[in-house]
Amino acid sequence: MCGIFAYLNYMTPKSRAEVLELLVNGLKRLEYRGYDSTGVAIDGPNPKDIVMIKSVGKVKVLEDAIAKSCTGKEFEEPITTHVGISHTRWATHGVPCERNSHPQRSDFDNSFVVVHNGIITNYKDVKTYLETRGYEFESDTDTEVIAKLVHHLWKKHPGYSFRELVEQAIQQLEGAFAIALKSKYFPGECVASRRGSPLLVGIKTKTRLATDHIPILYGKEHRPYVQNRDLSVLPRSESTSEFLPMEQKEVEYFFASDASAVIEHTNRVIYLEDDDVAAVRDGGLSIHRLKKSTDDPHAREITTLKMEIQQIMKGNYDYFMLKEIFEQPESVVNTMRGRVRFDTNTIVLGGIKDYIPEIKRCRRLMLIGCGTSYHSAVATRQLLEELTELPVMIELASDFLDRNTPIFRDDVCFFISQSGETADTLMALRYCKQRGALIVGITNTVGSSICRESHCGVHINAGPEIGVASTKAYTSQFISLVMFGLVMSEDRLSLQQRRLEIIQGLSKLADQIREVLKLDSKVQELAKDLYQHKSLLIMGRGYNFATCMEGALKVKELTYMHSEGIMAGELKHGPLALIDDSMPVLMIVLRDPVYVKCMNALQQVTSRKGCPIIICEQGDEETKAFCSRSLEIPRTVDCLQGILTVIPMQLLSYHIAVLRGCDVDCPRNLAKSVTVE
Repeated sequence: MCGIFAYLNYMTPKSRAEVLELLVNGLKRLEYRGYDSTGVAIDGPNPKDIVMIKSVGKVKVLEDAIAKSCTGKEFEEPITTHVGISHTRWATHGVPCERNSHPQRSDFDNSFVVVHNGIITNYKDVKTYLETRGYEFESDTDTEVIAKLVHHLWKKHPGYSFRELVEQAIQQLEGAFAIALKSKYFPGECVASRRGSPLLVGIKTKTRLATDHIPILYGKEHRPYVQNRDLSVLPRSESTSEFLPMEQKEVEYFFASDASAVIEHTNRVIYLEDDDVAAVRDGGLSIHRLKKSTDDPHAREITTLKMEIQQIMKGNYDYFMLKEIFEQPESVVNTMRGRVRFDTNTIVLGGIKDYIPEIKRCRRLMLIGCGTSYHSAVATRQLLEELTELPVMIELASDFLDRNTPIFRDDVCFFISQSGETADTLMALRYCKQRGALIVGITNTVGSSICRESHCGVHINAGPEIGVASTKAYTSQFISLVMFGLVMSEDRLSLQQRRLEIIQGLSKLADQIREVLKLDSKVQELAKDLYQHKSLLIMGRGYNFATCMEGALKVKELTYMHSEGIMAGELKHGPLALIDDSMPVLMIVLRDPVYVKCMNALQQVTSRKGCPIIICEQGDEETKAFCSRSLEIPRTVDCLQGILTVIPMQLLSYHIAVLRGCDVDCPRNLAKSVTVE
C-alpha cells in the first residue's frame, strides 16, 4: 500500500538521467503494493531548484513523462552528490490526480518536498494552524501538511539542521506514516522517519563498513502540538553527535518501503523502528530518537538480506501470481527444511523451542489475522484443537480490536501476516502484548514489525511473494501451524500414530502438489465455462471449509466476480435458495470423516438442477458420477487436504481473471501490504 523509494549518492558520480532511471526501476519493484499515481523529485540543473514530475496511472506513464521532459545535456552530466525521492500513491485523501500525487511540496519554490505512506489523523488541525500562518494548500492530501510544517519550522528556526526540523515536525503528527524528505536548502541531505508504516535504509559501499551497527542518538522530548500552538518555542533536541561519519568517502543510500526495491543494489539494510529518524549528511548516516524507553537498544543492526534478485523476477511466466503458484512444491519444502526430520519423525521449531513449556501451560490459543492469513488459521484450527487439547480461538484482527476482547496473561496469541506489517494485525498484537499475553509471530518477512515485536515466532520461508493475491504464503502458513501442532503433541503417547501419519503426509506433499499443478490445462477449460458468469458458489466442510473461503476470496480479488465460500452444512439454512440450473457451484467432496455429510450436500444441489464442479480424490468414481465436470487430486491425510484443494482454486481464479482481462498481479483497489486500517 503506497511505496517509497529514495536514493542518495555521495561522492559517487551519477547523472540525473541515471538517477531517474534508478528511481523508476525502484518504483517498478514496488508496484505490487498497489497504487494509482506516481511521482519523483530530483535536483534540477540549477542547484537551488527541485524538479518534480508526477502522473496518474502506472509507473510506465511516469517513465514516459520523464522521457519527454527530462532531456538535454544537463541531465547527462555526472554529479557527485544527489538526492532523489519517488513514490507510488494509493489514494486515501483526495482522488487520484497529479495535484494529489506525491511528492508534495511546501511552496511554489519546492523548498521542501516529501513522500509519505500512511495516514496523518490530525492533519486537519495542523492544516488549520498553518492556514492561520498564511499557508495556502493546493492538494486534498494529508501529506501536504508535513512539507508545509517543516517549512514553517525552518522559517522559525533558521539555525536548525534538516534532521532537527523533521524531528520537530513529526512530534506534531498523529497517525501512521513513513516519510522521506529532501530540500533545496539542504542539498545532498535526506531525512526519513517511520511510525506504524515500514521503512528501511539500504547501504552500498565499495569497501565493507567498519561496523555492523549504527548507534542510536537521543535528544530531549518535544512538547506535543496540541499543548503548544506556538511552535516557535519548542525546545531544540540535543545529541552527542549530529551524524555518524563513514570511513569511506564513496557511499550510496536507499530508502525504501520494501527490501525488494533495494536488493538489486545492495543486500545490507537497516530496518527502522517506530519514531526512528534516519538522516544522511555529508555521506554519514545517523539514526536519532527523541524519547528513550527502557527496552530501546543502543544501536540498529545492519542486516544482510538473504533474498536473491531472481526471486523477484517473473522469469518465463506471464504473471508473478502464476509463478508463485507453481513455486509451491519448492516453497513448502523450504518451510519444512531443517524443521521436519523425516528420518526420525521429529519436528524442531527453533524460533519457539524455548517457549513450548509455557505454551503448554496456557489457558487458550488465539490465532489472529486478516484475509488469507485468517483463512490459514481456519484451516488448521481443527488439527490444533486435536493435537494440543487446548481451546483454539480464531479472530479477524479488525473485529478483535472493535470488541475490546478480554485477554489474559496466560493466553498465547498467534499473529499471522505475510508482510508482517498488516496494520490491524499489528495493532491487535500490541493490544495483547500490553495485557501480558505471550506473542507468537507467523510471518514471511524477516525484520518486519510483527517479527520484531513478537516474543517468539516462526518464519514461514515461502520466499518473496510479489502478486497481491497471496498463494504460496497461504500454504506455507498452513504448514507452519501444522508443524506447531506436531511439536505440541510430541510427548502425547495417544497421539503418536496420528503424528506419524501427518509427518508421512508432509513428506509426500511436494510431489503431490506437482501432480495437482498438472491439472492447469483442465482448470483453464473450466475457467472458459465460468468467466462470463456473475457469481460462483464454493462449498465444503470440515478441513476443506477454509479452502472454500480462500478460494472465494481469490475469485473476488482477481476476477471481480461475486463469490462465496459456503459451509456445506449450512445449505438448508439459506444458501440452498440460490441453487438452480444457471448458478455455478464448485464443491469439495473428499474421502474424509465428513464425506457422507458432503455427499448429502451434493445430492441436495443436484436434486435442485444444480450442475456442480467437483474436487474429489483420484479414482473416486462414486463421487464423480454425480457430475460431468471434476478435478481429481491425490489422496493425503485429511488435515493436509486443504493444501492440495486450494491450488485448483488459485489456478481457477487466475485463469478467470486472465479471460476477463483483469490485472492479475495488481487487482484494482487492493494492495499487497495493508499498512493502514
